[in-house]
Amino acid sequence: MFPDELKLSIRGPVNQFVETLVMNYGGVFKAISNVILQAVLAIEWVLRGLPWWSIVLLFMALAWWSSRRWTLTVAVGLLLVVVGVLGLWDLTMQSLALMLMATIVSVVVGVPIGILVAKSRTVRAVTLPVLDVMQTMPSFVYLIPALMLFGLGKVPAILATIIYAVPPLIRLTDLGIRQVDAEVVEAATAFGGSPGQILFGVELPLATPTIMAGLNQTIMMALSMVVVASMIGARGLGEQVLNGIQTLDVGKGLEAGIGIVILAIVLDRITQGFGKPRAEDPRHG
Repeated sequence: MFPDELKLSIRGPVNQFVETLVMNYGGVFKAISNVILQAVLAIEWVLRGLPWWSIVLLFMALAWWSSRRWTLTVAVGLLLVVVGVLGLWDLTMQSLALMLMATIVSVVVGVPIGILVAKSRTVRAVTLPVLDVMQTMPSFVYLIPALMLFGLGKVPAILATIIYAVPPLIRLTDLGIRQVDAEVVEAATAFGGSPGQILFGVELPLATPTIMAGLNQTIMMALSMVVVASMIGARGLGEQVLNGIQTLDVGKGLEAGIGIVILAIVLDRITQGFGKPRAEDPRHG
């Protein structure tokens, strides 16, 4: 048995720190919560307000634009129709709104941090261990401070999803920029390109396939949080799965699970298509 005198608990200081944040900065967190909530409600209002067939056509257009493959385009349309046939359309739009909001914030935060990590060894040395913790920490742990700071509902679910899903985007943005051929960067520098021009005109375009792979992973991880997020008040397909577990209704849980899988497949194929260089895109089939 480990000696009691050598044991050290971080429970007290951590709880006190979170309580101090709530007491001293509650207004700030409430303002942040309101902004995020209004944004996700706006996305949800649009998705749930549009006719179902317009959403199907939109995703089919995205599938065609990303891949130029009619087989994938038709498959995307059919899969979304299956979601509607199963009676999951409204729940799917709710989950999609939450996932889109989490993904948008992840991109706004993750890509700039990934660029900084690629450009600075100091930032890289500090950031990589933090990302390791974010990726290995059980996702349920994020829900506790999120609940204390933002209460029940969509906002803590979105923030917990962001923490869980943003590390792959940061890592692959960093990797993509570092993998850009040094000779290409030197040539751009020799022609008088400023650091900003080189970043936006050379490095980011060449790193786009890798960054899109990071975005793909972020979307998949955000979807994997759908069920966990439902435990703190986020509605959608995850809530249906949770209800199935609570009532031992296997059919209900399976239906919602199929909806999540379909949404994941559709978004995965579309983002993969955007990540491929155009020269490699198949034009037929």
